[in-house]
Amino acid sequence: MRSSGILMHITSLPSPYGIGTFGADAEAFVDWLVAAGQKYWQILPLSPTGYGESPYQSFSTFAGNPLLIDLDDLAANGLLKKSLCDEADYGADPSFVDFEKVYRSKMRLLNEAFRGFAEDVGYLSFIREEAEWLDDYALFMSVKEQYNLNSWQTWDKEIRFRKSGAVNKAREELTERINFWKFIQYTFMRQWQKLKRYANKNGIKIIGDLPIYVALDSADVWSNADLFLLDVDCVPTKVAGVPPDFFSKTGQLWGNPLYNWERMKKEKYLWWISRVKKCAELYDVIRIDHFRAFDTYYAINYGEKNAVNGKWEKGPGMEFFNAVHEALGDIDIIAEDLGEVFESVTELLRKSGFPGMKILQFGFNPENRDSDHLPHHYHYNCAVYTGTHDNSTIKGWYQNEASATRFMFRNYLRPKLFEGIHFAAFRALYQSRAKLVVLPMQDVLGLYDNARMNRPSTLGGNWIWRMKKGKNPSRLAEKLGRLVKIYFRQERH
Repeated sequence: MRSSGILMHITSLPSPYGIGTFGADAEAFVDWLVAAGQKYWQILPLSPTGYGESPYQSFSTFAGNPLLIDLDDLAANGLLKKSLCDEADYGADPSFVDFEKVYRSKMRLLNEAFRGFAEDVGYLSFIREEAEWLDDYALFMSVKEQYNLNSWQTWDKEIRFRKSGAVNKAREELTERINFWKFIQYTFMRQWQKLKRYANKNGIKIIGDLPIYVALDSADVWSNADLFLLDVDCVPTKVAGVPPDFFSKTGQLWGNPLYNWERMKKEKYLWWISRVKKCAELYDVIRIDHFRAFDTYYAINYGEKNAVNGKWEKGPGMEFFNAVHEALGDIDIIAEDLGEVFESVTELLRKSGFPGMKILQFGFNPENRDSDHLPHHYHYNCAVYTGTHDNSTIKGWYQNEASATRFMFRNYLRPKLFEGIHFAAFRALYQSRAKLVVLPMQDVLGLYDNARMNRPSTLGGNWIWRMKKGKNPSRLAEKLGRLVKIYFRQERH
């Protein structure tokens, strides 16, 4: 069955508290998706944001972002006074997230809520079931507070290298703060599960994102240093990125530590299996970011200023996915197979059976060349997008492209009279053979690049866009719903 969905991260939802949350506006968005005939809601990673506020540079790949917690829920449960929530400063402009103000105000309120919290059966069950990652994460964040949130690589040697005496001492001295961070994760998970149940009950499935790499400054690397390519001082020997490409002439230097795949293989990929299992609990479908790295990944010597001088290394390949399948069974996965793709990557995708991705923007060029990203090439087993969180909005892209590219776009899509170019793009994707079409909400709203989510290889001004309240009107739901019915992307009763 062909279907469709919307890409809209939780942080981009409207709310009274400076950032989107799991509250009433999230459930209202589910209602809008239903009215628009959609079947999927795709989001970015739910993990805590780290360097540059990126959800792809998180303090933990297993933990949830405290800023997504709904304050109204805490007030309704008697843990906060509503007046305190209303009086806090979250920033003045509802069109973007002021992360500094939101973090300061929200963490103060979450600490206040923790003071009124009494352990219950649900909490005790949660910390027992999640202990494998939660104990290390809560300790990591508690120690990190002591060091003014500085990277764990700047900590005193004993705790940096997790000497048993230092770890035991920290657990004893920081018990209250450790319990605070566990309370945060329990609250996050309770609220997320409630929202996901609401979505599923209304026929909406969640597509979640699994970043290929984890941040160096994370509980994951600190507590599993032997699983990464680090030297004896826990400094990376090689880091992740991609070579010069469409986004950057000097490549993208992500800086994430690379995996020690030999060690992971000896341990039967248990850490990765736990990670995939966690994602399968959070989401209905997992989008694996930078899928190609399981075939070949780009390794850059630590200390390089850019990604020009990297080298392709061999990844674990199908052996990894066989191990995951053996441990967890069938899991719905979308493989992000964009960028420079070798024939071996295509072969890995074919063997896995996962749907790959196509991006409509990539199909048009000033030379009027054919492209696999144009709808006439789409096969059934793929997920297609006007653009992703890393791309311009479709109208922003069109505005900035060469006139020859715009001509190719108009000549191919043939926009109808008074039809916006974004809806012409939607039509082309909806009528294609692809089993899944996902549209970024910024494109549905017809916005330009001031609403762009991320500009790769840049720092500042990313991840901040928010949809203003009331900007997803019923008329848009009706227009999308009409396309869904015309092109048979909805179950017929």
